[in-house]
Amino acid sequence: MSGFRPFAQIWRYVKTVMGVIFRHPLVGVTLIPVLPDGRLVLVKRRDNGLWSLPGGLIDWGDSLPSTISRELSEETGLTLVRIGRLVGVYSSFNRDPRVHSVAVAVEIEVSGTMAPTDNLEIAEIGAFASSSLLGMQLAHDHAEQLQDYLRGRTVVD
Repeated sequence: MSGFRPFAQIWRYVKTVMGVIFRHPLVGVTLIPVLPDGRLVLVKRRDNGLWSLPGGLIDWGDSLPSTISRELSEETGLTLVRIGRLVGVYSSFNRDPRVHSVAVAVEIEVSGTMAPTDNLEIAEIGAFASSSLLGMQLAHDHAEQLQDYLRGRTVVD
Protein backbone atom coordinates (compact mmCIF):
# COMPACT_ATOMS: atom_id res chain seq x y z
CA MET A 1 0.00 0.00 0.00
CA SER A 2 2.86 2.42 0.69
CA GLY A 3 3.69 2.42 -3.06
CA PHE A 4 0.42 4.20 -3.79
CA ARG A 5 1.11 7.12 -1.48
CA PRO A 6 3.40 9.05 -3.91
CA PHE A 7 0.87 8.46 -6.69
CA ALA A 8 -1.92 9.87 -4.50
CA GLN A 9 0.15 12.97 -3.74
CA ILE A 10 0.97 13.48 -7.41
CA TRP A 11 -2.66 12.97 -8.39
CA ARG A 12 -3.78 15.51 -5.77
CA TYR A 13 -1.29 18.02 -7.21
CA VAL A 14 -2.46 17.34 -10.80
CA LYS A 15 -6.11 17.79 -9.79
CA THR A 16 -5.28 21.09 -8.07
CA VAL A 17 -3.45 22.39 -11.15
CA MET A 18 -6.28 21.27 -13.44
CA GLY A 19 -8.76 23.01 -11.14
CA VAL A 20 -6.78 26.23 -11.32
CA ILE A 21 -6.50 26.04 -15.10
CA PHE A 22 -10.01 24.90 -15.97
CA ARG A 23 -12.14 26.37 -13.19
CA HIS A 24 -10.85 29.93 -13.20
CA PRO A 25 -11.48 32.55 -15.83
CA LEU A 26 -8.75 33.50 -18.25
CA VAL A 27 -7.63 37.14 -18.24
CA GLY A 28 -7.07 39.12 -21.38
CA VAL A 29 -7.17 42.55 -22.94
CA THR A 30 -9.55 44.17 -25.37
CA LEU A 31 -7.97 47.00 -27.31
CA ILE A 32 -9.74 50.08 -28.59
CA PRO A 33 -7.09 51.36 -31.03
CA VAL A 34 -7.48 54.99 -32.07
CA LEU A 35 -5.60 56.21 -35.16
CA PRO A 36 -4.24 59.79 -35.32
CA ASP A 37 -7.26 60.78 -37.46
CA GLY A 38 -9.69 59.49 -34.79
CA ARG A 39 -10.85 56.36 -36.58
CA LEU A 40 -11.07 53.12 -34.61
CA VAL A 41 -9.38 49.92 -35.75
CA LEU A 42 -11.32 46.65 -35.85
CA VAL A 43 -10.34 43.19 -37.03
CA LYS A 44 -12.48 40.56 -38.76
CA ARG A 45 -12.17 37.18 -37.06
CA ARG A 46 -11.71 34.00 -39.08
CA ASP A 47 -13.50 31.76 -36.56
CA ASN A 48 -16.91 33.45 -36.74
CA GLY A 49 -16.58 36.02 -39.55
CA LEU A 50 -17.49 38.91 -37.25
CA TRP A 51 -15.70 42.18 -36.71
CA SER A 52 -14.22 42.65 -33.26
CA LEU A 53 -11.86 44.75 -31.25
CA PRO A 54 -8.33 43.33 -31.26
CA GLY A 55 -6.99 41.69 -28.14
CA GLY A 56 -6.08 38.44 -26.50
CA LEU A 57 -5.02 36.59 -23.40
CA ILE A 58 -2.27 37.68 -21.07
CA ASP A 59 0.52 35.12 -21.35
CA TRP A 60 2.25 33.73 -18.29
CA GLY A 61 4.87 36.25 -17.16
CA ASP A 62 3.49 39.11 -19.30
CA SER A 63 2.22 42.41 -17.99
CA LEU A 64 -0.84 44.26 -19.24
CA PRO A 65 1.26 46.79 -21.22
CA SER A 66 3.39 44.08 -22.87
CA THR A 67 0.25 42.10 -23.78
CA ILE A 68 -1.30 45.23 -25.30
CA SER A 69 1.79 45.82 -27.46
CA ARG A 70 2.04 42.17 -28.51
CA GLU A 71 -1.63 41.71 -29.39
CA LEU A 72 -1.76 45.05 -31.21
CA SER A 73 1.25 44.12 -33.32
CA GLU A 74 0.06 40.57 -34.08
CA GLU A 75 -3.52 41.44 -34.94
CA THR A 76 -3.12 44.85 -36.60
CA GLY A 77 0.55 45.47 -37.41
CA LEU A 78 0.23 48.84 -35.68
CA THR A 79 2.52 50.33 -33.04
CA LEU A 80 1.44 51.40 -29.57
CA VAL A 81 1.95 55.14 -29.02
CA ARG A 82 0.21 55.51 -25.67
CA ILE A 83 -2.15 53.63 -23.39
CA GLY A 84 -5.20 55.84 -22.83
CA ARG A 85 -8.03 55.36 -20.42
CA LEU A 86 -9.38 52.22 -18.83
CA VAL A 87 -12.76 51.58 -20.42
CA GLY A 88 -13.74 48.70 -18.21
CA VAL A 89 -13.30 45.25 -16.78
CA TYR A 90 -15.79 42.78 -18.23
CA SER A 91 -16.22 39.49 -16.39
CA SER A 92 -19.70 38.20 -17.21
CA PHE A 93 -19.66 34.43 -17.65
CA ASN A 94 -21.41 34.71 -21.03
CA ARG A 95 -19.28 37.50 -22.51
CA ASP A 96 -17.23 35.07 -24.64
CA PRO A 97 -18.96 31.94 -25.97
CA ARG A 98 -15.70 29.94 -26.01
CA VAL A 99 -14.58 30.19 -22.39
CA HIS A 100 -15.12 32.17 -19.21
CA SER A 101 -12.74 35.08 -19.54
CA VAL A 102 -12.21 38.48 -18.01
CA ALA A 103 -11.40 41.29 -20.43
CA VAL A 104 -9.66 44.49 -19.44
CA ALA A 105 -10.68 47.00 -22.11
CA VAL A 106 -8.37 49.94 -22.75
CA GLU A 107 -8.23 52.79 -25.19
CA ILE A 108 -4.88 53.05 -26.96
CA GLU A 109 -3.35 55.54 -29.36
CA VAL A 110 -1.69 53.80 -32.30
CA SER A 111 0.33 54.60 -35.41
CA GLY A 112 1.80 52.80 -38.38
CA THR A 113 0.48 50.72 -41.23
CA MET A 114 -2.29 48.17 -40.76
CA ALA A 115 -0.85 44.76 -41.62
CA PRO A 116 -1.75 41.87 -39.28
CA THR A 117 0.80 39.09 -38.84
CA ASP A 118 -1.69 36.66 -37.26
CA ASN A 119 -3.36 35.44 -40.46
CA LEU A 120 -4.72 32.31 -38.78
CA GLU A 121 -6.99 34.37 -36.51
CA ILE A 122 -7.47 37.62 -38.44
CA ALA A 123 -9.14 37.67 -41.87
CA GLU A 124 -9.30 41.42 -42.41
CA ILE A 125 -8.57 44.74 -40.73
CA GLY A 126 -10.31 48.06 -41.07
CA ALA A 127 -10.49 51.60 -39.72
CA PHE A 128 -13.92 53.03 -38.97
CA ALA A 129 -15.39 56.35 -37.94
CA SER A 130 -17.04 55.89 -34.56
CA SER A 131 -20.42 56.93 -36.01
CA SER A 132 -20.33 54.01 -38.46
CA LEU A 133 -19.92 51.45 -35.66
CA LEU A 134 -23.26 52.04 -33.96
CA GLY A 135 -25.53 49.05 -34.54
CA MET A 136 -22.73 46.98 -36.09
CA GLN A 137 -22.79 43.32 -35.01
CA LEU A 138 -19.50 42.57 -33.28
CA ALA A 139 -18.01 39.40 -31.79
CA HIS A 140 -18.36 38.54 -28.10
CA ASP A 141 -19.43 41.56 -26.02
CA HIS A 142 -17.40 44.03 -28.06
CA ALA A 143 -20.43 46.11 -29.07
CA GLU A 144 -21.10 46.75 -25.37
CA GLN A 145 -17.45 47.62 -24.73
CA LEU A 146 -17.44 49.99 -27.70
CA GLN A 147 -20.65 51.69 -26.53
CA ASP A 148 -19.15 52.17 -23.07
CA TYR A 149 -16.05 53.70 -24.67
CA LEU A 150 -18.03 56.04 -26.92
CA ARG A 151 -20.18 57.16 -23.99
CA GLY A 152 -17.07 57.90 -21.90
CA ARG A 153 -18.03 55.33 -19.29
CA THR A 154 -15.70 53.24 -17.13
CA VAL A 155 -17.38 49.95 -16.29
CA VAL A 156 -16.70 47.09 -13.90
CA ASP A 157 -18.99 44.26 -14.97
